[in-house]
Amino acid sequence: MKRLLGCLIAATLLGSAAQPKAELFADIGKIEAGLSDITGLPFTRPVPYGVMTKDQLRRYLEKRLHQTSKPADFRAEELVLKLLGLVPGDFDLRQNTIDLLTEQAAAFYDYNKKRLFILEGSGQDAEQQVALIHELAHAMADQHFPLARFINEGLRSDDASTARQAVMEGQASWLMTAYLSKQSGGPAEVTQSTLELMTTELAGTAGDYPVLSKAPPYIRESLVFPYTAGMLFQDAVFRKMGRESFSQVFLHPPLSTQQIMHPDRYFAHVLPRIPDLPRVPEQREFHKLTDGTLGELDFRILLSQYTGKEEGERMAAHFAGGSYELLEHKHDRHPVLAFASTWDSEESARQFVAAYRHVLTGKWKTTTIEPETDSTLEGHSEAGYFRVWIDGATVNHLEGWASPLH
Repeated sequence: MKRLLGCLIAATLLGSAAQPKAELFADIGKIEAGLSDITGLPFTRPVPYGVMTKDQLRRYLEKRLHQTSKPADFRAEELVLKLLGLVPGDFDLRQNTIDLLTEQAAAFYDYNKKRLFILEGSGQDAEQQVALIHELAHAMADQHFPLARFINEGLRSDDASTARQAVMEGQASWLMTAYLSKQSGGPAEVTQSTLELMTTELAGTAGDYPVLSKAPPYIRESLVFPYTAGMLFQDAVFRKMGRESFSQVFLHPPLSTQQIMHPDRYFAHVLPRIPDLPRVPEQREFHKLTDGTLGELDFRILLSQYTGKEEGERMAAHFAGGSYELLEHKHDRHPVLAFASTWDSEESARQFVAAYRHVLTGKWKTTTIEPETDSTLEGHSEAGYFRVWIDGATVNHLEGWASPLH
C-alpha cells in the first residue's frame, strides 16, 4: 500500500521538546564527530538548523502535502484502505495524516531543504538531545545517499517504499541509541535488551497521544513500523556487516517489508513475487484510479485486526507477494478493488482464504457469503458483491461489484 504520510519528513516521533536552549545546538559538532566515529561516514558540510512550533509544523505539512500529493491521490488511497477493511468508512486520510504528524513529531529533517528542526513543546533537555542526534543521523545519511532520491526511487513499489522508510528511520534510531551508549561509557552499539525495550516502548505508548490512540491499527502500525522494525533490521545488518552496514542498506536497500521483518530473506535476496491481477469483467466501463503492491506488513495488520495478533503474524509469514488495482465506474463512480496475493504453498493459500472469511464478516456491517467452498468465497455486503478464489498458490479478489460475480 502507498503510505503518503511516510514520504513527507524524516522525523523523531513519540516525544516533544521544550523551548530549545542555545547550548543544545552547541553540541552539534560533538554529536557529528561521534556519529562519524561509529559509522565511518564524515559530515561533508554544516547542517543548518532551526526551531519550529507545532502550528508552524502543521502549516509546513499542509504545504508539503499540497506540493507532493494531489487530492485524487488521497481519495484513491483512502478508498483502497476502506475497501480492504484497514480503516473505517468515515476515515479522513488527509486530515489524519496532518493531525498525526503534528502530534507525533518532536523534531524532523527536511531532506529537500537539507535542514533540521527541533519542535517546541513540553519535554526536557534530554529529549531534545535525543531528537537532535536522530535528525543529525538523517543529515549524515543524506550527505552520502541523498534521501529525497532514495525515497523517490522506492515509489515504483509501494511495499519497497515502506521498506526504504524503515531503512532511514531504523538506522537513525539505531545510531541515536548507539551514540548515547558510547557517551555513557558503553559500546558504540545497541544491546539486545535495549532493542527490546525501545521497540516495545515505542509500540506501546499510543495511549499517551490522543490522535495516535484513536487512529485505526493500520495507521498506528504503519507510522511506528519504520522505527521499530527498521531498528531491528539495522541491528541485524550491523551484526553481519559491521560498519559496512550503514552504507549497504542504502546502496542495496531491501525490496519489501518482508525483508525488513525477516533480515535473513534480505541476506538471501528473497524477492517478492508480484502476482497478476484477476481479470475484471467489462473493464472498458471503468477507469483506473491507482494500482500498486501489497506487502507482508499489509497482510499482517489486516489478518491481525480480524483474526488476532498471534494468528495474523503466523499466517502473514507465509505471504510471498501481492498487488492491487482500484477501478471506478465511468458513469456512476462506483469503486471496485481487484487484488491478488501469492503464498508459499497452496495449503497456505487455502488457510488464508479460510481466515479471510473473518475479514469479510468483520469489515462490513452486513455480509452474506454464499456459495462457500474451501477455495472460493462469494457473496455481497453494503460495499457490493465480491468473489475470492484460489488459483494454485495465488488468491484472487474482486470486491465492490455492482452485480453478482460468477
